Amino acid sequence: MIPKHTIDQIFEAAIIEEVVGEFVVLKKRGANLLGNCPFHNEKTPSFTVSPAKGIYKCFGCGKAGNSVNFIMEHEHYTYPEALRYLANKYQIEIEELEETDAQKQAANEKESLFIVSNFAANYFQKQLHETQEGRSIGLSYFVERGFREDIIKKFELGYNPDSWDAFTAEALAQGYQLEFLEKSGLTIVKEQKHFDRFKGRVMFPIHNLSGRVLGFGGRILKTDPKAAKYVNSPESEIYHKSNVLYGIYFAKKSIIEQDNCFLVEGYTDVISLHQSGVENVVASSGTSLTEGQIRLISRYTQNITILYDGDAAGIKASFRGIDMILQEGMNVRVVLFPDGEDPDSFAKKHNATELTTYIKEHTQDFISFKTDVLIKEVGNDPIKRAELIKEIVASIAVIPDQIKRSVYTKECSNLLSIPENALINETNKILRKNLSKTTQQNIPDEIETYTPISKDEKIEQESDSKHWEYEIIRLLITYGDKIIALEVVDNENKKQEQQVATAVYIISSIAEDQLVFDNPLYQQIVDEYTSFLNKEIIPSHQDFINHTNAEINSIAISILSNKYDISENWQKHSITVTKEEEQIKMAAVNTVFAFKLSKLNQLIEKLQNELKTCSNDEDMMIIVADLTRYQQVKKQLAAQLGRIILR
Repeated sequence: MIPKHTIDQIFEAAIIEEVVGEFVVLKKRGANLLGNCPFHNEKTPSFTVSPAKGIYKCFGCGKAGNSVNFIMEHEHYTYPEALRYLANKYQIEIEELEETDAQKQAANEKESLFIVSNFAANYFQKQLHETQEGRSIGLSYFVERGFREDIIKKFELGYNPDSWDAFTAEALAQGYQLEFLEKSGLTIVKEQKHFDRFKGRVMFPIHNLSGRVLGFGGRILKTDPKAAKYVNSPESEIYHKSNVLYGIYFAKKSIIEQDNCFLVEGYTDVISLHQSGVENVVASSGTSLTEGQIRLISRYTQNITILYDGDAAGIKASFRGIDMILQEGMNVRVVLFPDGEDPDSFAKKHNATELTTYIKEHTQDFISFKTDVLIKEVGNDPIKRAELIKEIVASIAVIPDQIKRSVYTKECSNLLSIPENALINETNKILRKNLSKTTQQNIPDEIETYTPISKDEKIEQESDSKHWEYEIIRLLITYGDKIIALEVVDNENKKQEQQVATAVYIISSIAEDQLVFDNPLYQQIVDEYTSFLNKEIIPSHQDFINHTNAEINSIAISILSNKYDISENWQKHSITVTKEEEQIKMAAVNTVFAFKLSKLNQLIEKLQNELKTCSNDEDMMIIVADLTRYQQVKKQLAAQLGRIILR
């Protein structure tokens, strides 16, 4: 674990323009630096780096962050990995915090499993290439499958001898503990006996994102009706099938470059496509597609193309996977290979150009694909046709993006010659069913909008409150450490000027009325400001740009990212432009009053509603008295803001 003072030191040393400048050509543009975004293709630069604020922002694709965020996004590192990368760059020594005995044991166990798995991978490779049995059985199998030697070595393919405990005996002889051999799944222990899980199989190591071996898949070569064709490593501390994709380590760079990921079913599909030059391909490791696997792909691209063989039963079973991809907000397309062919066999029969051409020409969107598959079954039967339409609409309904839903609805309407309104109504039914009861009552009958409809006045008041909450947070993060001069009254009722930080004025003004924000993240930011001020520390925007909470970090960066800056040329032409930072006092005072007024409006509305339902005369008198008092306060606040109260 990296201690906080070291993290702070890394953030201070990691100069944003230096970190980004290693990967992006930046040119001076006013106070900022400009370049082509490394996260999407663009001809006109929209990627801005602000040295003063220590952030980057692309106004094309929306990516934004600090130095650590950039390394995480660009290099696809985890947070600790990005910190270590920058620590190494700026020669900062990391002294890890002392872990508890339980943490040490867990870390040691995981590392032991990695070490055992690495030994096994090397052992299996050595058996494949350096033993008579391995060459004659294992290597000959891979060669017969058409795999080149360089591809066999790239994927670290291997062989486990056809002996009950050949691997286990060698591992024990080398000093590896039976406990970790069992926990990794390489060895099966029963009572006093132990034997190899992958006896007599060719081996496919499964790597994590950094290339370390997590587990294995083993294929049996001899005919044995009692034995499974493929056996995979069981779940362990380092191997979780639902979060692993076979080939992701070898594919991630190509996936980023192509902005697309091909998804196949088996190990050999991945290897054959790599051999044909198609490297942006992964497999679900013999398991049904999971949310974890989809999210793993989403780290590199939002586009998935599923490559299916001609097995109709397998295709229908995969519809659930398509819906899961859509539900994650990703784009999914499908390629269907000819009957009797799978990606592995097709790649072997065709050269790289023919393979890529076929994929390009036969790529379909999921609606066309699903319709083509199902329409063959329904024929002219109207009942079955109606069920087909419902099944396709069910897929559209899981898409979280409203615009995409609308586009696919229109396409489905054209493809199946069904009125668009009928499909919209069916989609709404599914959405209503999945939404909570409170939301159900407010869903309109059109696909264009799914937001609750309320009275204009209530919407105005709610949006008013949200606006001023945001403005409070914006002023705190942007100008919280700036000094403003306020007129205060001392104990002798004399007015005098006092210099205070903007954050002190705002936070104390909110605290005196015990106001609470509706937005929990904004409230958390206010709480943190309060905590800082209680320690007599004035936080700066950098404390929130570098915040460990990613959502707060994102809010701060978004607030501080300005697409446009006032040109210095205005001054050359003697044109005076008033900047916000020159009017911080006025902005802070007006915003605090407006925020209090919005909260008072909410309170008055609440009391008015209570008055409508109140049946007790005594309670009614109390509510009326409170309302009268609050209305008077409202007039005073409005007067401060120069507003006229009409109701």
